[in-house]
Amino acid sequence: MWDDAFPSFLIGLREGLEAGLIVSILVATLVRAGAKNRLPQVWTGVLAAIALAMSFGAVLTFTAASLSATAQETFGGTLSIIAVAFVTAMVFWMRRSARSLSGEIKEKVTGALAMGSGMLIVTSFLAVGREGLETALFLWTTARAAGESVGPMVGAGIGLVIAAGLCWGLYRRVLKINLTRFFTATGVVLIVIAAGVLGYGLRDLQEGGVLPGKAAFAFDISQSVDPNAWYTTLVQGVLNLQPAMTWLQIAGYGAYLAVVMTLFVRGVRTAAKPAPAPRAAETKQAQPVEDKQPVEAASTDEKATGSKQDEEKPADEKAEPAAAAESGQDARPEPAAAGRKRPAWLVPVAVVAVPAVIAGGIVVFGKSKPAGAPTIAVSEKECGKGFTAPKPGRQTFQMQNTGDKTSEVYLVDPASNAVYGEIEGLAPGTTRDLVATIAGGSYAWRCVPTGGKAVTSAAVRVSGGGGAKAVVPVSEEDLAGPLRAYRKYVDAGLAKLADQTQQLSDDLAGDDLDAARTDWLTAHRTYSSLGAAYGTFEDFDKRINGRADGLPDGPKDKDFHGFHRIEYGLWHGASADELTGPAKQLHSDVLGLRKAFPTQDFDPGDLPLRSHEILENTLQFELTGDTDQGSGTNLATADANLTGTRELLDVLRPLITKRDPQLLTTIESDIARLQKLLDGAHHDGAWTPVEKLDATTRQKVNGVTGQLLEHLAPVPDLLEIRKSA
Repeated sequence: MWDDAFPSFLIGLREGLEAGLIVSILVATLVRAGAKNRLPQVWTGVLAAIALAMSFGAVLTFTAASLSATAQETFGGTLSIIAVAFVTAMVFWMRRSARSLSGEIKEKVTGALAMGSGMLIVTSFLAVGREGLETALFLWTTARAAGESVGPMVGAGIGLVIAAGLCWGLYRRVLKINLTRFFTATGVVLIVIAAGVLGYGLRDLQEGGVLPGKAAFAFDISQSVDPNAWYTTLVQGVLNLQPAMTWLQIAGYGAYLAVVMTLFVRGVRTAAKPAPAPRAAETKQAQPVEDKQPVEAASTDEKATGSKQDEEKPADEKAEPAAAAESGQDARPEPAAAGRKRPAWLVPVAVVAVPAVIAGGIVVFGKSKPAGAPTIAVSEKECGKGFTAPKPGRQTFQMQNTGDKTSEVYLVDPASNAVYGEIEGLAPGTTRDLVATIAGGSYAWRCVPTGGKAVTSAAVRVSGGGGAKAVVPVSEEDLAGPLRAYRKYVDAGLAKLADQTQQLSDDLAGDDLDAARTDWLTAHRTYSSLGAAYGTFEDFDKRINGRADGLPDGPKDKDFHGFHRIEYGLWHGASADELTGPAKQLHSDVLGLRKAFPTQDFDPGDLPLRSHEILENTLQFELTGDTDQGSGTNLATADANLTGTRELLDVLRPLITKRDPQLLTTIESDIARLQKLLDGAHHDGAWTPVEKLDATTRQKVNGVTGQLLEHLAPVPDLLEIRKSA
């Protein structure tokens, strides 16, 4: 969390200090002008700016959450690029303006005083609002890059609090800071951070399909670094450098850093050259104003030179009549307005409430039916009534079932049957939204009523726009071939398992416990490699590979059977005679499963699901040591589970390749990394127990398995059986 907090801390400190200095100068200018009664107008503008920034952050957060995964990647990548542009402009502006900030703000406030209270609110709002919007955008992008919001928000909060303290100290002349050097040093660090945000944004745009090169990696050191180590998370959190980066990311990161850092350093050197000495007359004329500005004196390299007599006076007594005259304002309080007096709290409440209400409206109505969304009628006889050629871009369609049967509804390319969007189980008389991204191509509606035949609407043609990602649907017939291949694999595995459990039983009958331990692991690995069929094995799986969890007597319970019962006995001092009965029962159950398997119902839709679930269970049970009954061979079981996953992906390869070939390449790369780590825990026929792995290796195994699961997650949706096929 703390590594993710640093970039946000730095932006909170810088932006908070910028905004705080501006507010301090506004307040100081009003106090000097004898217009302290106008201070509430400054704070009203500041509140409005804060409310706007928070509302902007809420809109970013909640509207992005309602987008599809691909749209979120594109949205996040685009805003990351915008955030980099804002931060870059802010760094250069503050480097240039640190010395003259006080004079610029004083001129604006003087003009606002002459134009009335409303203009003073607008001046303070505009002065602080820019920093607020930049902060909200940068925090949103850094939180998205970090994958969590706690660290960035805590870091930003600490930075803002410190910035407020510094500004108070500067205003009261407690602190003296060389702001030019401060903004130069933090500018260098922010440029490095912004380069990382740029690289992350480019990756998002690649994931969203906007930019090419998604699978063109410049390097991939995931195998040699610990993804959960402190130094890895620190580099990723602060610099947004990842263990695997594409060529486009590297090019963008390097080019930005080289160009922007060079220009920034060159500008610093230019600004550092001594300026020509001012003429005596100019110095004499400017000295009284400059020396009596408390904030300006603290924001330059020079020391404040006000007289001791002035410093001992309260701030409001230092105001000069000339300053008030120049601003066009009398030092006396303004007379009360004639007629009914407006409540003092009305304007502050309004400026805070209005942005919040507008943001809430955007969030609420942005997720509901947008105005003008077309209503498309579907039924068992007619599909797509009211459908006309839509405009390119993200569209929402109101699908209304006017028939008497529940229906599946798909927006398809009629030429390839590829699906752009779908609604499952649209009940009669109900209306639901279907959201899809429309690009150039052919579109039609396909309705599949329960127990009825598919009905397809007339096709429409859309011109313009980029390519929209669609999924070629999978039918039961498409999965029939992979299912036959996998059944053949399981049948062969069960035949091998029957021979191995017979050998285990013979070992125990012959009182050979050492051989029994070796043969137990061999048989258990064979069974573990058949993971995709567990749901088909019905009650046999519980008898063959059940655990003692929940049994009254635990491992010694009479209902504890199978591999883990024998494992517990072999590694807890049980005699061969005690284990002979359980071993014979195990062999009998394996024979029963082998006989029943050809007639068991194997849902073809389970194949894509198991591609993810096998290793999900591995991460939950094997890699935690939860299933270990004394043998310390959980990594051997994990290795067998990986073998089963690889076999399953092999039979599904043609279907996955047709729909997302890059996904399969990424998955195979993850599998190779995990296999290498597991091989490293296998020496001379023995497996290192999970709990005896060193912390770094264990974190690597868990991290790579988690990454593999993340890349396997789309497979079930990609190969979901759809009635539109």
